[in-house]
Amino acid sequence: MKNNCLFVPKRIALLVSIAFGLGVSGCGPVLSLYSVNMRYDAAQAVIPADIQADEKTRDAVIAIAEFTDTRQVDDKKIIGRVTERDGTKVLVLPKYVIPTKAVANGIKEYLKKAGYKVADKLVQWDLKEETMPKGKGQVIIGGNIEELELTCERGVFSNSYKVSLKLTIIFADLAKGKILYKSKVESASSRDDISFSEEWLGKQVSTALGDAIEKVFQEKAVVQTIKEAINQ
Repeated sequence: MKNNCLFVPKRIALLVSIAFGLGVSGCGPVLSLYSVNMRYDAAQAVIPADIQADEKTRDAVIAIAEFTDTRQVDDKKIIGRVTERDGTKVLVLPKYVIPTKAVANGIKEYLKKAGYKVADKLVQWDLKEETMPKGKGQVIIGGNIEELELTCERGVFSNSYKVSLKLTIIFADLAKGKILYKSKVESASSRDDISFSEEWLGKQVSTALGDAIEKVFQEKAVVQTIKEAINQ
């Protein structure tokens, strides 16, 4: 009986030592950077009834401009940092699409889900009335990325994620070349989870992007602006 009692604590101590050993080593070499997919998938979005296209608006074409990155940072390719267990800081970069296109594509997918016709190709626009692009469509939507930061603190048994995102979104009458409405939206989230991977990093920033887009189209003024511009 005495030997069995001693065996259990020794076994527990061994398991704890292994766990901490894995935590220090990180289960492999630390990467030089993380590359993540920043993408909003509107498939699961719940579209409010008042923003959904109706018989008068579903045939109207909405143009989407690639966003402008106005963050006050030295390198706008960087969207975040991961602090590894040994204190090393590893940069996070977009994998497939840069943030300015990811935000614009997210808005495009949301409006498609809402029943609108959206121009396939993103246009370039610096958000000035005098330089508004010419083309088919009643409404153009563009904007700025004012803040985008993903951070992750890696721990032995859990990883802490934080995301902050600030956007300015501009709605304009494409036919008249007139800006109609400006909306500012913020999205911030934090999460602790045992899971860690590039996929998980991408999931956190994509969720923040989705939250921001859905917040914008919950504004009564946005709904009214779009429908009035289309129906005039």
